[in-house]
Amino acid sequence: MAEGEKLIPINIEDEMKSAYIDYSMSVIVSRALPDVRDGLKPVHRRVLFGMYELGVLSNRAYKKSARIVGEVLGKYHPHGDTSVYDTMVRMAQEWSMRYMLVDGQGNFGSVDGDSPAAMRYTEARMRKVSEEMLADIDKDTVDHNLNFDDTLKEPSVLPARIPNLLVNGASGIAVGMATNMPPHNLTEVVDGTVAYIDNHDIEIDELMEHIKAPDFPTGGIIYGYDGVREAFKTGRGRVVMRAKANIEEVKGKECIVVTEIPYQVNKADMIKKTADLINDKKIEGISLIRDESDRNGMRVVYILKRDAIPNIVLNMLYKHTALQSSFSVNNIALVKGRPEMLNLKDMIRHFVEHRHEVVVRRTEFELKKAKDRAHILEGLIIASDNIDEVIALIRASSNAEEARQKLIDRFELTEVQAKAIVEMRLRQLTGLEQDKLRAEYEELMETIKDLEDILASKERRMQIIKDELLEIKEKYGDERRSTINLAGGDLSIEDMIPDEQVVISISHAGYIKRTPLTEYKKQNRGGVGSKASTTRNEDFLEYLFVGTNHQYMIFFTQEGKCFWMRVFEIPEGSKTSKGRAIQNLVNIEPHDKVKAFICTQDLKDEEYINSHYVIMATKKGQVKKTSLEQYSRPRTNGINAITIKEGDELLSAKLTTGESQVMLALKSGKAIRFEEAKTRPMGRNASGVRGIRLANDNDEVVGMIAVENPKEETVLVVSENGYGKRTYINDPETGEEIYRITNRGGKGVKTISITEKTGELVTIKSVTDNDDLMIINKSGIAIRIAVEDLRVMGRATQGVRLINLKGDDAIAAVAKVMNEEDEEDIEDLNEDGTAIDTDGEEE
Repeated sequence: MAEGEKLIPINIEDEMKSAYIDYSMSVIVSRALPDVRDGLKPVHRRVLFGMYELGVLSNRAYKKSARIVGEVLGKYHPHGDTSVYDTMVRMAQEWSMRYMLVDGQGNFGSVDGDSPAAMRYTEARMRKVSEEMLADIDKDTVDHNLNFDDTLKEPSVLPARIPNLLVNGASGIAVGMATNMPPHNLTEVVDGTVAYIDNHDIEIDELMEHIKAPDFPTGGIIYGYDGVREAFKTGRGRVVMRAKANIEEVKGKECIVVTEIPYQVNKADMIKKTADLINDKKIEGISLIRDESDRNGMRVVYILKRDAIPNIVLNMLYKHTALQSSFSVNNIALVKGRPEMLNLKDMIRHFVEHRHEVVVRRTEFELKKAKDRAHILEGLIIASDNIDEVIALIRASSNAEEARQKLIDRFELTEVQAKAIVEMRLRQLTGLEQDKLRAEYEELMETIKDLEDILASKERRMQIIKDELLEIKEKYGDERRSTINLAGGDLSIEDMIPDEQVVISISHAGYIKRTPLTEYKKQNRGGVGSKASTTRNEDFLEYLFVGTNHQYMIFFTQEGKCFWMRVFEIPEGSKTSKGRAIQNLVNIEPHDKVKAFICTQDLKDEEYINSHYVIMATKKGQVKKTSLEQYSRPRTNGINAITIKEGDELLSAKLTTGESQVMLALKSGKAIRFEEAKTRPMGRNASGVRGIRLANDNDEVVGMIAVENPKEETVLVVSENGYGKRTYINDPETGEEIYRITNRGGKGVKTISITEKTGELVTIKSVTDNDDLMIINKSGIAIRIAVEDLRVMGRATQGVRLINLKGDDAIAAVAKVMNEEDEEDIEDLNEDGTAIDTDGEEE
């Protein structure tokens, strides 16, 4: 160890702590966070001040960027040149800054994430707006600190006539904290600031009448207002942004055309990721993406496939791609050198306080200057009044110093006045010049009086701040670019859709559509029926269901999963169209199939969901009851509705009130009836209990009904060869049980006489005289008949022919439809609330 040196032992933990705290404070205060007053980080401030010092104003010639970077680097910012150039580039990008502070010439990058040209190739100068940020900086309006090597002074903050923190926002990651502020519209911010100046007690809600929401340079739509409100009130919130998209027809094909994208989204990346999603089959319905953007604006075209529904594809794009993204607001800025979380009013208040200080300091500076000039003018006026004596006195002096001293002694002048007289030019002796002196003096006295009045009156200072802000608004204010969708998900599309009855039909191959009920005509029993649906080869309509547009559909699949959607979200098709694949509408597994549906009222109504149950039946005779409340929180990928055992599958699901009786029917013609109360409610993952015992290994359940009113309801059974009949559940006259109530798990009683002529049982339905019946063959023929045309028969008969079948055609599906004249409440339709339950197998 060298002589005179000594070792000081230090605890490494303490040293690490203090060193890291010093480092983090340095990053927080002098690198990553903006100042609340001018909204700039040190590097931005240094770039602007460097350009100002260099004289590259908005009305001067451009200068090489490297020249500007060198100036800033050498004088004020002792870090890498890239940090300075990157800052300058960002301040010149119209998609990054709402109000650009640098006017760049050359390649400054693009919204596709292209790099700007190197600084030796580009040129820059200040914009008019950034000159406003520096206005009055030479009037001692802000404090100046020494630079890194103590040779020059740089401003600690800019005078900032513009509320830059609000209008341009900021983002930065410090140590242990970050900031992310959105940009806003200058016109709105000025109006809000003026409203605050007029009333310091203004509420944030009132400020929000002026400053409505952030305003992003890339435009787009702000989707939903809750996040904006939260951000304005607390300083934190999540603003959801959507691209602006229109649906157009280009060369006979429907296209989604995007003209504005969310803020900070890289367009090229977005298009690439969308293409990957299309290739991975995550997004269906798009055949091609073209980027037709040019110097006139953005235009990204998604060309759709023929059968795609534009709104559904657009919603998929919003869901899976950056066409919808969110901006997490986190308003942290430096207030008097300390980081603080700020709400809208705080930011405006701090800006107004800063402007007030600037106005006071500027006025004091101008007052001092005016007083100094007035003082000199007083001396010059004294001299001009006694000009002959002054000239004689100066001529008699041997040097300037002596002349000055004589003037001071003779006329009781100050040093400054005497010096001004000695240096006076001969032309100032003319009469005209003397009049000018007096006029300037009088004008100065008025100015001094006015400046002193400003310093004495806070109202006047506030008025000045207001006037300057309104002038800024006049010069640079513009229209909003981001539009606000106040509803943002709260307002549903259902407001535009009439709540009419529709027929929902699903084919064996899984194609779904909804058709207005009015499209189906009524025919007499035994007719041939009308062509119901154009289906693909070997496909046939398997399920038919009646609901209303505003109801909720819950889909149950044969593997026991459950999915959720609104009826109006099902694509509309004509009676003869084939519909859309369910896989495109819900995220169902490829090998799974939808087997049952229930239609419910509002799933957010707690009383409703807690008083209703879902009863499910499987092909092997298991039944299970679960509260509807368990199905009221849908997930995109579906939720488990029931655990299905191996070799079994879910067949049917009904909505009940807990008071019903359940009837199950078998392919072999047997049926069982038991009280719903006999099955206790279970969780979503349970697999249920035995409902009916099968006659043999080939036997299976074909349907389930929930009986609410046994005296009025009749059971309708239909066999595959077109035979059907109605039977009373209880005898309407004697009240005797025709289908007796037994315990669940029994073998059941005969419900139809099965012969070769009738074929096996296809379906069981609960019907009344008010219902109509819809019968569909596997060949796609549909017939609609009134139930009252079917007479009631005994339990063990084979029934009558309902529909004439040609060749080896068979019945595919049967549904009951409400009679058109029936004015019953929609809920009665709900009580049926199920899918068509068939054997689902082709002959």
